[in-house]
Amino acid sequence: MIKTQFNTVVRAIRSDNGGEYISDGFCSQLNQKGILQQLSCPYTPEQNGVAERKNRHIMSIVRCLLSGMHVPKSYWHMAVLTAVYLINRTPSRVLHSMAPLQILKPDCTLFSILPRVFGCTCFVQNRSPHRTKLDNKSVKCIFLGYSAMSKAYRCYDPVSRHLYHSLDVTFFEDVPFYSTHSTLQVSDLSPSIEITSPLARPVPIFDSMVPESSSPPVQRSSPPLQVYTRRPRTQSPLPDSSLDPGSGMSPTPLVSTPPPPTSRYPSRVRQAPSRFGWLSSTNHPISQYISYFGLSDSYRAFIGKLESVSIPRSVSAALQDPKWVTAMQAEMNALQANQTWELVPLPAGEKTVGCKWVFTVKYMADSSVDRYKARLVAKGFTQVPGKDFGATFAPVAKLTSVRLLVSLAASHSWPLHQLDIKNAFLHGDLLETIYMDTPPGFRAEGEYAGKVCRLRKSLYGLKQSPRAWFSRFSEVILSMEFVRCHSDHTCFIRRRLDGCCIILLVYVDDIILTGDDAPGISQVKQDLGKVFDVKDLGSLRYFLGIEVARSRNGISLSQRKYTLDLLQDTGMLGCRPASTPMDPNLKLSTESGDLLLNPSMYQRLVGRLIYLTNTRPDLTFVVSVVSQFMHAPRTAHLDAVYHILRYLKTSPGLGLFYSASHQSGLSCFTDADYAGSQTDRRSTTGLSTFYGNHLISWKSKKQAVVSRSSAEAEYRAMAQGTCEILWLRSILNELGFTEKDSSQLFCDNKSAIMLASDSVLHERSKHIEVDIHFIREKIRSGIIVPSFVPSSDQTADVLTKPVGPSLLQSSIVKLGLIDIFAPT
Repeated sequence: MIKTQFNTVVRAIRSDNGGEYISDGFCSQLNQKGILQQLSCPYTPEQNGVAERKNRHIMSIVRCLLSGMHVPKSYWHMAVLTAVYLINRTPSRVLHSMAPLQILKPDCTLFSILPRVFGCTCFVQNRSPHRTKLDNKSVKCIFLGYSAMSKAYRCYDPVSRHLYHSLDVTFFEDVPFYSTHSTLQVSDLSPSIEITSPLARPVPIFDSMVPESSSPPVQRSSPPLQVYTRRPRTQSPLPDSSLDPGSGMSPTPLVSTPPPPTSRYPSRVRQAPSRFGWLSSTNHPISQYISYFGLSDSYRAFIGKLESVSIPRSVSAALQDPKWVTAMQAEMNALQANQTWELVPLPAGEKTVGCKWVFTVKYMADSSVDRYKARLVAKGFTQVPGKDFGATFAPVAKLTSVRLLVSLAASHSWPLHQLDIKNAFLHGDLLETIYMDTPPGFRAEGEYAGKVCRLRKSLYGLKQSPRAWFSRFSEVILSMEFVRCHSDHTCFIRRRLDGCCIILLVYVDDIILTGDDAPGISQVKQDLGKVFDVKDLGSLRYFLGIEVARSRNGISLSQRKYTLDLLQDTGMLGCRPASTPMDPNLKLSTESGDLLLNPSMYQRLVGRLIYLTNTRPDLTFVVSVVSQFMHAPRTAHLDAVYHILRYLKTSPGLGLFYSASHQSGLSCFTDADYAGSQTDRRSTTGLSTFYGNHLISWKSKKQAVVSRSSAEAEYRAMAQGTCEILWLRSILNELGFTEKDSSQLFCDNKSAIMLASDSVLHERSKHIEVDIHFIREKIRSGIIVPSFVPSSDQTADVLTKPVGPSLLQSSIVKLGLIDIFAPT
């Protein structure tokens, strides 16, 4: 087989002294083939360490498979085959996140059929030619793995002692076939259940809808589809919907279903699966690095609620949970009420835009779930520029603006309110003609079969939808006497004659409200509710994946849940932690290591780390380094990313803290790592900007040109810091917090300060671009005051190069980062 399939030969076989390996027949075969036989010494398993370690690995998985569903040990051989099947298809860090089967066959498909829970109850469709009309349509079996010869599941019926290889199987993955304490007898088997839906599909589909008419719906004698949900074990029909040619689709229940049979087994709470979770070590449990005992009761309840809700990643998974089905129905009702589309035949020569469902959870301020949100999103990436859309730009709130707003609220004891506008994009008018496929899970029937949706209103996912929605929202908010900030077009302010103000910041359909005009804030909520469907979420707790915790001492911003999800998805919850995000002696280049076979995995992982830097400035530099190799990542780059994940485990709850005791005044620390890049010898700029003692913005970016000296590199960094100060002074001035004093610009290079203050060092600066010298103008006008700061007090040092543990901890304190979840 090895010679035929892989065009190679076996040269040697190493084994122990088992009788099967030293028999005459086996040895003669090896001699005929010219294969060397290597035997380990008696009772010396370490001489065959690779095989022994793999045997331990396989048997560890076998024990888990058997104990997880209380499967009798007599099925151990089936568990071994299943364990090997899963191991060969599971990515491994040793193989740089590739599965063993991918290394052996790069073009293979890892899972041709969905993996299922070993030992669960399943029903195999009875295809016996001797089955009569009164016989059961399915046979109750135990799931025992996957067929090696065909694309099928392996299911065993202990009653008839028949082993089925079939794809037409319905699974109850939360119901063990055998009880917890004893093996089921034949008399204990519950009767077979008749499945009316086709079983060729492993996941039931939300069957759709008949055309709506003026006459009442006709009751059918049997439901069109029955769905067996996993959590909890209940059997509920997915309701039919109606298609209206003028207004779209709306779910309408047509039939009722008898109550489901009561399970004799308790429901098992199923957690969201970790992709590599079974590879994690438990020598360093995550509980050693995060604690919730220091939190208030209300905030601890909010954190617990975030952890308890699992968001489905596919339509098929959502359709197995009634609450997500209800959310999809609510979305369809909103689309119908808004007259978002009409059903028409697709004109010749036209193409449709696809669509998909996106699921999320909205929370109230008291930690309760506000609603389960299912959003229909168009696949705008298939739109054609110039035909399907024109201008597309729409501003979104800068995270720096969000942090500045939170800083003002903390220092002035302002409340922070959060609003959510339901179906915001549906309020925008669509000028182009666009055809879209019917939503997944819904199907047109009868005279409307085969028709598509011609969009009347904008929809999430379309290229022009954000622009259309923001134009509509701006029109409404400006009519309420708000003034737009020119420094950030998503920020609006309304100020009364007595000085009280309201500040509004919008990020797509999420709104933050703050200020000292409490009656005015209530009035704004009411006025917005008259135009849009607005949901008042109460105090700001969770915004764009950022957790907001408030006490009398100040406000904390962290991405604890985001970090823990990242560690879980990569199988790093049990990893050995690292004290720094990057080895100070590590020098990465474009030639470090071998090319990764799957660069998309690296790119997604780095992308998630980039978003984490919104509250973690200690990660900014190292993430900027690994993001420089996105086009052709290598093994050394992936190892550096995993090192960052190991560092994240030490403090997943670390984040910004804005104290209530606040001193006004803008200041900026700039630094540069001269010729730090091993690839092109360009320098790295690092800057951190403070409003009082609150860290508002930071940056770590490679400079565009090669600097000839450290003074030049520091001078260019000072120019970047000046730009940041000018923008923050501008937006503060528009918000009514005018900076009357000069802003401090700190640098630890005296030559750069001299160069910024006067036209000195001509020979070292005559080649520098003219636009960099604008810093001198700002210094002469008194807006900026450059000051020298010792390197020991430099807060931007961690933004230009990797540092050791002691310097890193010192920088974390200087930047004002606090972990409110740290174990005491």
